Amino acid sequence: MSERSVPEGWEETVVRVLKKNDVSLVTYVPDNVLSRLIKLIEADDYFTVISPTREEEAIGIVAGAYMAGKRGIVLMQTSGFATIVNVLASLVCPYQLPVVVMVSERGTLGEFQLGQSIVCRTMRPVLQSLGMEHFAIQERNQVEFVVNGMIQQAFTTQAPATIILSPLLTKRAA
Repeated sequence: MSERSVPEGWEETVVRVLKKNDVSLVTYVPDNVLSRLIKLIEADDYFTVISPTREEEAIGIVAGAYMAGKRGIVLMQTSGFATIVNVLASLVCPYQLPVVVMVSERGTLGEFQLGQSIVCRTMRPVLQSLGMEHFAIQERNQVEFVVNGMIQQAFTTQAPATIILSPLLTKRAA
């Protein structure tokens, strides 16, 4: 069986769409659900990859890089979202910085950690309160359209955007 006949996974699609949109900086705090995507990105010389100690540092790095002319994305899991609200509300939103955040959603569909569930329940209302565009991808056939559209919208409107990866897409239990 040739490699071409193997269907592209959602992770490969994300990598391809990032390149298509000149997003070459990737910051992340390690996450099991995103581990395959992170490995693909780290193995590709196109990307500059930084793994800071905290999610709000990842946001600051991408925001600063944008001001220097480089496009970036932040990868995190739901619990990391709880740590970035201040930097979103005090830097990214008021200064209209097109920071794109990709969140692997935990806290639903069999989650065993109460903290993850609480953050999951608050994530969308917080994004709504901040006026941040956000969309949850649930199916493989949505990945290219949503990731491409969210990146393009963020940079065209100079506004942050959050892409949520549902466990329905990632097929990863908590």
